[in-house]
Amino acid sequence: MLAKLFMQFLKFGSFTFGGGWSIVAQMKELYVDREKSLTDEELLDLTSIGRSLPGTMIGNIAMLYGHRIAGFWGGIACVFGMIAVPMLILLLITGFYTAFQHNLWVASAMRGIRTAVAPVILSALMGMIKSAFKISPCILIAAAMFVLYFYFRVSCVWLVVIGAFLGLGICEYYERVKNFDVVA
Repeated sequence: MLAKLFMQFLKFGSFTFGGGWSIVAQMKELYVDREKSLTDEELLDLTSIGRSLPGTMIGNIAMLYGHRIAGFWGGIACVFGMIAVPMLILLLITGFYTAFQHNLWVASAMRGIRTAVAPVILSALMGMIKSAFKISPCILIAAAMFVLYFYFRVSCVWLVVIGAFLGLGICEYYERVKNFDVVA
């Protein structure tokens, strides 16, 4: 199992351009759509927790997913699989940075790669949005969080705390008043 996790995340790390969200899109395709070992909601939960913790979002998600599947060593296998190839590439590029820095061909290739990554990231985002807004009050919470963040510059930490409390309140309301299973 550890070798399988390492190889899956080695593939994610090897063929990912655009950061953590494109890895989340690949995780969705493999674990949610193909293997059905995760639901959209579980991936959204992993992503929410990964973004809320210190460090890189995708490193946190890799550790959480690996730990969920195979314990502590599963998390380590996922993290090291994910960073192995990018680390080697960075070591190589660092040695030749000044030569690449102003190269028109390299800059053009990077712009093309960024353009190609946008639809991949958007597809992951759309899947997570659908699963996040199954309950209508969540739309209002998201809008409120957007306003708090972009217009009032409220810290992300406070938004996570507020969101957690509001989510617990919604769950309590639906369980008591509506007799509705929010988790399902």
